[in-house]
Amino acid sequence: MFDQTDTTGVPTSDGPPAYQPAGSAGVIPDSERSASDRTVEIVSDEPTRKSTALGWVVTIAVAVVLTVLVKSFILQAYSIPSPSMVPTLKVGDRVVVFQLNTDPARGDIIVFNRPPTDPKTSPDDPDVLIKRVIGLPGETVDARDGKVFVDGKALVEDYLPNGTQTIITTPITVPKGQLLVLGDNRSQSFDGRFFGTISKDLIVGRAIARIWPLSRVGGL
Repeated sequence: MFDQTDTTGVPTSDGPPAYQPAGSAGVIPDSERSASDRTVEIVSDEPTRKSTALGWVVTIAVAVVLTVLVKSFILQAYSIPSPSMVPTLKVGDRVVVFQLNTDPARGDIIVFNRPPTDPKTSPDDPDVLIKRVIGLPGETVDARDGKVFVDGKALVEDYLPNGTQTIITTPITVPKGQLLVLGDNRSQSFDGRFFGTISKDLIVGRAIARIWPLSRVGGL
């Protein structure tokens, strides 16, 4: 669409320049314009079309690049392969992991590369595991009467079902730069009680939300 300045003042072969009353909305209909008017319009419209097309190309390209960056470096989805985090996460649940969080806090659920102290026993074993952070560097974790203690203080674990029993046969001291992780399904989780503490270098990221199934969508 063009305003009245596109044609006002353009000489025509039949008389004075085309005129549009001041304050009127819209543009002069093509039927009332001379051939030279329409020629001016066609010439002036071509750069606009090219500019619009270029704008769309740039927008789509930027969107694709951002999607790849987000998927590759910021957010990633993972499927839960085992019952070690039941009831928080069930087999087949899908979670979104924030991959820039490599220094989690106690209670965070993290995804990490399988530690060398827990080698695969089958090609189908997953390369990454998911557990909850329990012990931080320098802390000593043990269990008494089925409850977890950190440096002698009982740990409140309100994310576990009532009556959950945790067995730690020998107190575990967490070295510098490492973490102790446990599964929420304490009776069926092969975790830090068996393969020891893990290096922070193994962390892929923090699980921040459950995205599948739809009936269980929510934050973690």
